Amino acid sequence: MKTYSVYIVICADNSYYTGVTNDIERRIYEHNQGENKGSYTYCRRPVKLAFVYHFHDINDAIAVEKQIKGWTRRKKEAIINNEWDSLKAMSACLNNTSHNNFETEL
Repeated sequence: MKTYSVYIVICADNSYYTGVTNDIERRIYEHNQGENKGSYTYCRRPVKLAFVYHFHDINDAIAVEKQIKGWTRRKKEAIINNEWDSLKAMSACLNNTSHNNFETEL
């Protein structure tokens, strides 16, 4: 069965890049070889694999990749460090106007 991998690499400038591939070893090699001069990682080589998660369905992999790309650096670091339980707290809205922070008088 074919697998698809969502991955995060740490670039030489300490930034993160998130992607999806069907061959993780080949993709990391391509990033480090600079195969695409227009890519984010081209001027940020070498890259180092920091996180990988495998899927059997490409649609699931793409959805997770898009979700992670929208995350803060802190949330990405949480999954890199295998701190999955901390994601919920990082996602909580802390604004005073949040419905969670709204007090009603009875």
